[in-house]
Amino acid sequence: MSKRAIFDEVIANAATGQIGGGVDEEGAAPPRSRKPMNFAARRLESFEEAAKLLKKPAISLKPDEVSIWPGNARDYAALTEERVRTLIDSLIAENGNRIPVIVRPTPEGEKRYELVTGTRRHWAVAWLNAHDHPEISLYASIEDLTDEAAFRVADIENREREDISDYERAINYKEALHAHYGGVQRRMSERLKLSPGTLSRYIALSEMPRTIVAAFGSPRDLTLHFAKPLLPLMDDSEKLLRMEQAASAISEEQSLKQSFDEAAIPASEVVARLLSAANDTQPRARRQKQALCTSSGREFGLVERDRATELIVKIVPTDSSIDELVEGLRAAIERSRLWTKTRT
Repeated sequence: MSKRAIFDEVIANAATGQIGGGVDEEGAAPPRSRKPMNFAARRLESFEEAAKLLKKPAISLKPDEVSIWPGNARDYAALTEERVRTLIDSLIAENGNRIPVIVRPTPEGEKRYELVTGTRRHWAVAWLNAHDHPEISLYASIEDLTDEAAFRVADIENREREDISDYERAINYKEALHAHYGGVQRRMSERLKLSPGTLSRYIALSEMPRTIVAAFGSPRDLTLHFAKPLLPLMDDSEKLLRMEQAASAISEEQSLKQSFDEAAIPASEVVARLLSAANDTQPRARRQKQALCTSSGREFGLVERDRATELIVKIVPTDSSIDELVEGLRAAIERSRLWTKTRT
């Protein structure tokens, strides 16, 4: 069996939790029953098993020697000190990462290696190097992996990571489906040891219109659980149109809440409103929109008349004075006749 085949088999076993075997240090076979391991321990043992079989010890690298493989689901640019703080503290305590990252050689690349797994560890070590800890290096195992094998290794790393959203994973799966498996979901599910039904739901989630995704406070809020009642409605063009219209309004509300540092609309409420819109066949009057302008004609926002008794005002950054803005708002309110109706 080739080295690459051995590594592939170990990684496949890691995906299903079937790690190890062999004998102990004294030559005795291990007992059949083993205490269940958590994901991190299982993953660590799988990597150590792979390194032992391939006889490739881990080495120390500096983060700037490694580029980031784009086939990983994790958004490297979205990592921050706050999100990685616990890992940073752990690396300081242990003087490095205990679980090795996996890299592969890139002879024709700008950097010596490409990172396949361990994006957070790479980010954290880079941050520490830039903040008074130049002695900490990146503990890495170098493997000769194809793109498809690299994808499977990264998938094992990411499956139980809470900070990778179902939506991000869905996009990653959709890209990999066409890049590595010829668009055949069954072939992909077999290679990933993932049920065909689960993979199908991920692919369907990846195809959800961006307008609906934007209605959620964050892509991390759009889990398979919340997407489940929405996905069957995607094939109904009329219901989809109504959901997209509702999603646009919800997205505007989310942006407004964010600008005022308010809590986002919960995912459960977003789903409820989208489902309500999908099943609402009553015609809706279109909002009347008009630009908000100062007396000098400079636009500083938008006023929308939603109903006869309601105005929605949106103000954008402007160089106009507060007095000019108030004057423009006064004129818009007077035109609406709302003030007069309230007085009477």
